[in-house]
Amino acid sequence: MSARFQELDWRQTPLGELSLRRRIDLGSGEEIHEIKLNDEFLMSSLFTVAEVELARLALADLPRKPLDVVVGGLGLGYTAQTVLEHPHVGSLLVVDALNEVIEWHQQGLVPAGKALMADNRCRLVHGDFFAMLRSGHGFDPAAPGTQFDAIIVDIDHSPQHLLHPGHADFYQPEGLTRLAEVLRPGGVFALWSNDPPDEEYAATLATIFTAVRAEIVSFPNRLQDRDSTNTVYLAKRG
Repeated sequence: MSARFQELDWRQTPLGELSLRRRIDLGSGEEIHEIKLNDEFLMSSLFTVAEVELARLALADLPRKPLDVVVGGLGLGYTAQTVLEHPHVGSLLVVDALNEVIEWHQQGLVPAGKALMADNRCRLVHGDFFAMLRSGHGFDPAAPGTQFDAIIVDIDHSPQHLLHPGHADFYQPEGLTRLAEVLRPGGVFALWSNDPPDEEYAATLATIFTAVRAEIVSFPNRLQDRDSTNTVYLAKRG
């Protein structure tokens, strides 16, 4: 296999074929890590601005105290890493449905893995984020019913483009109501989306939460020689 491209791991999972790849960008010489599920790119270290901004925006307006945070979706770990860089975070729980992704971090196969594993505030939990929310027990297996100051989600492509149809209820009032119950008063829900702002989804959020807004995050796309955008939805439990 070429030194410029290496498949670090490949697994068959309940969601399909999952692979972790490392390649050298021919233009910059930069080392790029990518996660693919079947034929779709889930994550690339070439584009991390929105993942970082997702965490930054979620925590920006929270009070200065030890913050308890949940991240739904581990990926390459950039959102989790940014959460841990916040000076007032006391604990971070990262939930991922694919144990293979957790193992990549534990084995140091991805750049953020060593930092996450070395930080005693951080726990990686293998579980279905959506099923755990439906269960009524919450996200911490060691402390069912625990509430959090921020819940940050980066799993589906957008509220309309899902990795699995079973996630759909999370984006409806019933799922958002369950989510609000796991947030402390004044807590923040933040959601990444690959699509432009969706007014209908924002209106649904506003039936459950306060201070709802959609932030557009722009970043240079070297592959297309133009800027690309993602959306971060933010909402507070009143």
